[in-house]
Amino acid sequence: MPIDAVVFDIGRVLIDWQPEAFYDHRIGPDRRRALFAEVDLYGMNEGVDRGDDLGEAVAALAARHPAWEAEIRMWQDDWLEMASPAFPDAVAVLKAVKAGGLPVFALTNFGDATYDIARAAYPFFDLFDRAYVSARLRAMKPAPRIYEILETDSGVAPGRLIFTDDKAENIAAAAARGWKTHLFEGARGWAARLVSEGVLDAAVLAEGVLADA
Repeated sequence: MPIDAVVFDIGRVLIDWQPEAFYDHRIGPDRRRALFAEVDLYGMNEGVDRGDDLGEAVAALAARHPAWEAEIRMWQDDWLEMASPAFPDAVAVLKAVKAGGLPVFALTNFGDATYDIARAAYPFFDLFDRAYVSARLRAMKPAPRIYEILETDSGVAPGRLIFTDDKAENIAAAAARGWKTHLFEGARGWAARLVSEGVLDAAVLAEGVLADA
């Protein structure tokens, strides 16, 4: 069955997202381990991805952990540093798919405000024909609802979608709906999969994305 649209996750696919590495750099590994042991930063971020206001969530968490207030506020004040850099080879694959004429969608667990920050920083976000953002939809991967929203809104049949994500549980949820899927472990493997599906011609890929694939 031919592919009618290509769906990209964003974090750890098109841009990096490693909060621990950010905090290791800023406050050192020992303090980072203590911070993450005492403060549920990931729980706060999950709430933001579900639609909580970022500023309010950070302020509330800082109020509960005043000894860590400065570090908690980094999650908002320095968020873009945490969500960087972009992965050039993966972005090249996105651009190649777009240039080939197929629709490209984003399907991402992302906050409302942080998505706007990232979009302003990374021009390739504007290549997406549609962006399905968890905070705006009030639905998150891997719950079935967010996949259903994409299917209904785009009008593309599940079997004609191909989706890449770095998390196996998100891939499994899409596969259960009949989507074609690819667990993202690097741009070369993803590009090779798209070539095998007839989405891309290897010749159009720049910068050796398929080298050694």
